[in-house]
Amino acid sequence: MTRGEQWFRSALQVRHSVIPAILSRTLLCGAFGVFIAVLHELKFPVAMPALASLVPSIVLGLLLVFRTNTAYERFWEGRKAWGGMVNSCRNLARQIWVAFPARHSSDRAGKVAALKLLVAFAVATKLHLRGEVPNDELAALMSPEKFTKIQTVNSLPLQVSFWIGDYLQQHYNRGDVNSYQLSDMHLLLNDLVGHMGACERILKTPMPMAYAIHLKQLLLLYCLSLPFQMVGSVGWWTGPIVVLISFTLFGIEEIGIEIENPFGRDENDLPLDLICDTMYRNLMDLISSTPSTSHHLAADRMAADRIEELVRE
Repeated sequence: MTRGEQWFRSALQVRHSVIPAILSRTLLCGAFGVFIAVLHELKFPVAMPALASLVPSIVLGLLLVFRTNTAYERFWEGRKAWGGMVNSCRNLARQIWVAFPARHSSDRAGKVAALKLLVAFAVATKLHLRGEVPNDELAALMSPEKFTKIQTVNSLPLQVSFWIGDYLQQHYNRGDVNSYQLSDMHLLLNDLVGHMGACERILKTPMPMAYAIHLKQLLLLYCLSLPFQMVGSVGWWTGPIVVLISFTLFGIEEIGIEIENPFGRDENDLPLDLICDTMYRNLMDLISSTPSTSHHLAADRMAADRIEELVRE
């Protein structure tokens, strides 16, 4: 398929578009335009070009642009937060997998469980943002005891972050890492919680209701006044022209509504399921790797501890 064919296919695509959402109100305005055209043909005095100044088009355009730009900023900020979450998760997983020794099979199993908890943090954040309860996807990433516990808490991702931080502290207490390594890992864990907080800020700061209502009222008033403005010059074409203009204006507003909360399951929301699956595959690839520096870890920790002692002195 050529680029031109792809362009026309996208332009004529109904799925993922806002057409189903705005079709009814667009046809309603078009039908009202046909009704005014009928009255005009019956010699009723419905032609009123002066109504063009009722809602100035430039004012309505600026309101729509502001509405769409604000919604896209929320969408893009949500995407950046999830991108940062993915990067922090990868970096923390890499440090855990390389820095923590695996003297026994239980140590390796503990590291695998910790890496799965990192994915569980992303899944828990997704469920938290969608207002959903813990499900089988989350249960597969933690022990049954932890899954039972997490069903009783209010903030799923915060509980998972507590378990990850506790795991890091346990290894520090065992002497597996020094304070600098622990600090770096906790900074990455803090970043994860910070990205989750950024998503919560988007979710819990909706568009002001007064602004949204007023914009809808102006849109409806403008579209219903169009037939009176143009029926004297275009006659029976009033209905189709009103449909085209209404389609444009209602479509722009609906796009803003679609993307202002990017964490749901709508087709135009962020692909959170795909992002979580990608994180899981990345960490499973990491688990299949064996650190080549494992036999040097003890010497490296002794050297780092010695440097830390010198700094303190």
